[in-house]
Amino acid sequence: MPYQTLKTSAEGGVATITLARPEKRNAISTEMIEELLAALDEAERGPARVVIITGEGAAFCSGMDLDALKAVSGQSPTQNLEASRRMARMFRCLWAYEKPLIAAVNGPAIAGGCGIATLCDFTLAVPEAKFGYTEVRIGFIPAIVSVFLIRQVGEKRARDLLLTGRILDAAEAKEMGLVTQIVPADRLMDTARVLAATLASNSPSSLRETKRLMRRHAETEVDRELELAIAENAKIRATRDFREGVAAFLEKRKPVWTGK
Repeated sequence: MPYQTLKTSAEGGVATITLARPEKRNAISTEMIEELLAALDEAERGPARVVIITGEGAAFCSGMDLDALKAVSGQSPTQNLEASRRMARMFRCLWAYEKPLIAAVNGPAIAGGCGIATLCDFTLAVPEAKFGYTEVRIGFIPAIVSVFLIRQVGEKRARDLLLTGRILDAAEAKEMGLVTQIVPADRLMDTARVLAATLASNSPSSLRETKRLMRRHAETEVDRELELAIAENAKIRATRDFREGVAAFLEKRKPVWTGK
C-alpha cells in the first residue's frame, strides 16, 4: 500500500516503518495517524516477526502538526471527540501490538511523538534525542498518554513530566525507564536490526502470547481510563486557554492565561 506520510520496507523478517515528513519534523497529522494504523496492521498481518519505527531527517516526531493545531480551535465538540478517539486508537494500537515493536529514536520525540517512541516495547535513542510531554505549555492536556505513562514510570514521575512539560535528554529518559538503550547515531539502525534479529530468533507464538498476557493484566483498566481521557482531551479543546495557547505557540509569543 502506498503512503503519503510514511515509508515502509521489509527485509529478513523485520518490517520498518519510517515517519516521513522531514520538512515538518515528522509532525503528526490526521493522515499520518490513519496511515500509521494501516501500516501497523499490514505488518501485523504480514510475515515480519518484528517491527521497527523510526523517523526521517533530524527529528523522530515533533508532536501535533501546526496545521492540525490551527484547525482544532474551530472544530465542533463532535469533531474534537472524534480526533481524541483517533489519537487514543493509535496509542492503544502501539501498546497492544502483538509483534515486538522497536522505536529507533533518531532525534526529538515530543508530545505525541514521545508517546509513539515510548509505547514501543524497546526504545533505542541517539544521545542527542529529546523527550517530553509539552501539552501544558499550550493549554492542552496530556490525557491519553497519561494512561500509559503512569504505568511506565510511576505516578510521582508522571506528575513531574506531565505538569512541568519539561524536556528530558536521552540519559534522563533512560534513567526513568522510557529509553531502553542509548546508541550513537551512526549505529542506531544497525543496533535496532540486531535487536530485531534476536527477537525474531525466538518463538513467534511465545512472543505473541507473552505480549498478550502482559496486555491482559491491564487491558480492562486501560480501556476504562482511555474513555475518561478521551472525554477530557476533547473537552479542553473548547477552552479559552487552549485557544490562547495554540495562538501564542503559532505566533511565537508568551501566552496570557485566563484559567478558563
